[in-house]
Amino acid sequence: MTTATARLLPRARRFLRRRTHVLLLLAGWSLLESAHTFLGGYGLAKALDQGFLAGHTGVGLAWLGVTALAVVVGGLAGRGVFRGLADLVEPLRDSLIRRVVSRSLTQAVAHPARAADSAVVSRLTNQTEIARDSFAGLVLVARSFVFTAAGAVLGLLSLAPQLLLIVVPPLVAGLLLFLATLRPMAARQRAFLQADEDLSTQFGAVAEGLRDVVACGAQQQTAARAYGLIEDEARAARQLARWAAVRCLALGLAGQLPILLLLVSAPWLLRQGLTPGVVLGALAYLTQSLLPALHTLMNALGSAGTRLLVVLDRLTTGPDSGPGPDPDPESTTVPHPKTTIAPDPETTIAPDPESTTAPDPTTPQDPAPLVPVPPGGPGVHLRAVTFAYGPAAQPVLDDLDLTVEPGEHLVVVGPSGIGKSTLTALVAGLLEPGHGEIRVAGRPVRARSGPDPSLLRVLIPQQAYVFSGTLRENLLYLCPDGASTSALEASSDAVGLDPLVRRLGGFDAPLDPGVLSQGERQLIALGRAHLSPAPLVLLDEATCHLDPAAEMRAERAFAERPGTLIVVAHRITSARRADRILVLDGVRATCGTHDELLERSALYRDLAGSWQPDALPAPEAPECAERISAKSRYLS
Repeated sequence: MTTATARLLPRARRFLRRRTHVLLLLAGWSLLESAHTFLGGYGLAKALDQGFLAGHTGVGLAWLGVTALAVVVGGLAGRGVFRGLADLVEPLRDSLIRRVVSRSLTQAVAHPARAADSAVVSRLTNQTEIARDSFAGLVLVARSFVFTAAGAVLGLLSLAPQLLLIVVPPLVAGLLLFLATLRPMAARQRAFLQADEDLSTQFGAVAEGLRDVVACGAQQQTAARAYGLIEDEARAARQLARWAAVRCLALGLAGQLPILLLLVSAPWLLRQGLTPGVVLGALAYLTQSLLPALHTLMNALGSAGTRLLVVLDRLTTGPDSGPGPDPDPESTTVPHPKTTIAPDPETTIAPDPESTTAPDPTTPQDPAPLVPVPPGGPGVHLRAVTFAYGPAAQPVLDDLDLTVEPGEHLVVVGPSGIGKSTLTALVAGLLEPGHGEIRVAGRPVRARSGPDPSLLRVLIPQQAYVFSGTLRENLLYLCPDGASTSALEASSDAVGLDPLVRRLGGFDAPLDPGVLSQGERQLIALGRAHLSPAPLVLLDEATCHLDPAAEMRAERAFAERPGTLIVVAHRITSARRADRILVLDGVRATCGTHDELLERSALYRDLAGSWQPDALPAPEAPECAERISAKSRYLS
């Protein structure tokens, strides 16, 4: 953990330097709290030697009263200690949360089509709370041990310097043994957290690709991988527990051995002129102050300390952050919630589905003339298109050539995470290929001049966007020139929206997005796209929340609508209705009709056989299982 410590120490110093007044206040309260530590042994020795053993009961009771008063004062000082602790701990937690959220939003801006990192959930909830609790416990016990040990040593020195010869050597030896265990314990703690993140990521990938797991008959292989990750986490936890046993040995050496030595050497100490009160006072220092403080310190450093070091290292310089600038948590700026994630702000795409505010008015359109679109719709041409999420990442699409003829109905199929959504985002202009060219209606898809691209293409993603307003306003969202009520009725009837229109009370009925189901949201988004003037429609699993009959009606409506249609499908029935089918399998792309692909594509035969209602999933599909496991590499 030397490297991690070197990375964290400068930031820790800056964090503490900005809170010097809090540290001074905490030290003052701790000094007042530790007064009873010194008087605990010293007062007891004086009560025996000058009071009870000397026949002066009043003097003995007076010394005991002073000792009891010190305990009361220390308890009152504890209130100030915890107030100062809160002023130190809560800012750390807040800054770590800001950093995790900022990094997640930054990655979303850089890779808008990439699936969310499931490990972020572990960092944002579990690991930030671990950091908060560990830091609080570490500060609390560290300052307690320092002031308690100082009070005990000062008390022993005040009673008799010879006592230090018995107490200090085993104390130092135990502390050195304990410090030697911190590095291997930190390594085991890191392994445990990594196993926890891997398990969280695997479960997220399996949940998202569950349809493909069942379709490919890969349940056993997927379960075996999950069980392996669970066993890895359990193994890391067991290794961490073994090092806890070594910590117990160090505690016995530093805390229990001085007590044993004091009892064994008591006759010798008495022969050296020490009084019984001094010996009893020294025993009180060891049993009532030093031993509990040691026990708490070793537990805190051995568990909370190593956890804090590992978690802070992962949260501030985690595996996906890279070197970058110095990530001082409190100087991190969280992007504004309205930051445009799509690289091309001119492309029309549904925003965050949870948003409940109406969109801003559209920007003025460029008066440049539109490239003529064939009567059947625009053609789409991809030439040697390669795209990867990062310079060192494996390409999601590699040297892809594809031509979609004007007016053609193309369906894209393949396992989850293979690049289907990435393809539609590239055609819509939301992503820019690393190599190659994409043209729609003969012009570059990301051309910065020319008319509003929303007049040429519309993309409806899986999560449908519905905003607060009327149903009419939602349906006319992509119609800059408006539309007649008859056109609204025709599009609603075509996509199967009529029952929802009647239930809501007509087109002018107000909408509350929070009470709509996902399927109802998708129907509204489909009606909006059907009504729009765009001759190219991209449906990225835009019917996944509809039943098969409703899905068939909606897709037929778009197939009969003038224009070019590209559909990312999750049911094989959608592919059967298309003019052509594009199969993405992570290695190559194969395009053809249903019958042609049954002969040319093994993956399509697997998908068609598994998705047909009268077919059962294959019992063993290792190749398909490997494609499912590629979820972490091929993110769409």
